[in-house]
Amino acid sequence: MPYRKYFRKYWKGFLIAFFFLALEATADLMMPTLLALIIDHGVANNDLHYVMRMGGIMLSITALGAVAASLRNVNAVLVSQKFGTELRSDLFRKIQSLSFENIDKFERASLITRMTNDINVVQTFAGGLMRIFVKAPLLGIGALILAVRLNPELSVIFAVVVPIIAVLVALNMKIGFTRFMKVQQSLDKVNSVVREYLSGVRVVKAFNRFDYETDKFRLTNEEQKERSVHAMRSMAVFNPAIMLTVNLGVVAIIWVGGTWIDSGWMRKNQVGEIVAFVNYMTQILFSLMTISMVFNMFVRARASTTRIGEVFLQENSMTWKEPSSGDDVVVSGRIDFEGVDFAYAGTSGPPVLKNVSFTCLPGETVGIIGSTGSGKSSLVGLIPRFYDATAGHVRIDGKDVRDIDPAVLRKRIAIVPQKSVLFSGTVMQNIRWGDEQATEEEVKQAAKMAEAHGFITQLPEGYQSRLGQRGVNLSGGQKQRISIARALIRKPRILILDDCTSAVDTATEIRIKEALKTYAKNLTCIMIAQRITSVMDADKIVVMDQGEVVGIGTHQALMKECKVYREIFQSQIGKELQANVQAN
Repeated sequence: MPYRKYFRKYWKGFLIAFFFLALEATADLMMPTLLALIIDHGVANNDLHYVMRMGGIMLSITALGAVAASLRNVNAVLVSQKFGTELRSDLFRKIQSLSFENIDKFERASLITRMTNDINVVQTFAGGLMRIFVKAPLLGIGALILAVRLNPELSVIFAVVVPIIAVLVALNMKIGFTRFMKVQQSLDKVNSVVREYLSGVRVVKAFNRFDYETDKFRLTNEEQKERSVHAMRSMAVFNPAIMLTVNLGVVAIIWVGGTWIDSGWMRKNQVGEIVAFVNYMTQILFSLMTISMVFNMFVRARASTTRIGEVFLQENSMTWKEPSSGDDVVVSGRIDFEGVDFAYAGTSGPPVLKNVSFTCLPGETVGIIGSTGSGKSSLVGLIPRFYDATAGHVRIDGKDVRDIDPAVLRKRIAIVPQKSVLFSGTVMQNIRWGDEQATEEEVKQAAKMAEAHGFITQLPEGYQSRLGQRGVNLSGGQKQRISIARALIRKPRILILDDCTSAVDTATEIRIKEALKTYAKNLTCIMIAQRITSVMDADKIVVMDQGEVVGIGTHQALMKECKVYREIFQSQIGKELQANVQAN
């Protein structure tokens, strides 16, 4: 975590809170001493005037303490809320700045938990520091000092009680940290199960797997409960132990004080001191109970801070030279793969890509086809630097992409991902994701090229129709066409279409391809497809099998020279059509 930043920004707020805390604690500490004076001097001497005068002083001090407490609470709420908001924003920006390689080190549900629950725990602890957590040690230390000054002999009891409590608090902290860390990890699992269910709820309903999902959630939920109970059970032992120790101290004070008065060791007009001692012991009890609670909160906050810090400590695995602008990075759109190998970090087994080499020329449409798992999506993911090649080079206009800032590089690249992702908002807003400055006419033109204009105009509010999260109120083909429009409106130099028409009917796909032929004349277009008909008319087809390029060429050339391509063709179109094509 960037501790120094928050210390520099919020230390004044903390000091103001501590000032009011000190006033409040001072007011509380004065009460037992004033009460002792009233008993030993006013009550013992039947001096009503003295009692009234000291009572007025006590009332004034109490009012001062109440005002200080109110101001402290207002300040603490403001500071802690600002701190939590900024920490949450900083963590979100940090996650956005990380590469996929960094993000892949965390489960998505875990990142959500760190953004929400963990930050709430830290924020609550920060607010508690300014409201009561710091007051407790001030009150405890102050009560101990004043008790010693009031009667050094009786204060010997504190020398026994305080070390015992200190040991209990230390054990509390030591045992609690690892257990609360496990609680947060189990909460990650709960969020993961819920997230997985919500993302696949249609499949669950289609296969009627409610019982299975319920049992899976129940097991995860039970694990979370068991870990929480285990952590809380161990913590629950310490508060009663501390309370017992302090109450035994109170009993010891009353017993020893009474014995000393009976024996004449103390004067009877020192009864007020015993009462004050009991009050100070009560304040110490409150202080130590609060400190115990503070350490419980601290243990949880420490675990949450560690988890948040794990994200902040991530250093972006991608490095680059600073370019002057985006326009001088991608000029023509030539792409060269030179002996590229790639493997996902932390995975075992052979690389996903092995010695891949080919070139995409400016203005060329290149189709990439291969069986599932052949590495097609991983290959094109290296162009915008979602990941970096583990060996070899990927060059854009002769420049190695590893020397280019990914943010600058991606300004000239548009991608339609294999899985269409839309966002909550209107259709217009989703298409303008590609270009926020696009006019309404440009949005409609892009939608027409993507064959989306027709169904959009039939929606109740047209382009202003609101979409649910992930576009749940649209069909798969409709979502794909809006995703294509979003990419086209960007006007990129490099357009990557990752199997983006798989949910579109053949007739609509043909019309989209016809529109793309005109649109893609001056840009480099890479089309990944499962259907061979989607890439048959490409300028160049790259055939991949098990992470390797096994063929490059036109449809006619590959039919003659590439066995894998012929097998794909035959499996999808059939031998009979092949004979007809060859006959023609």
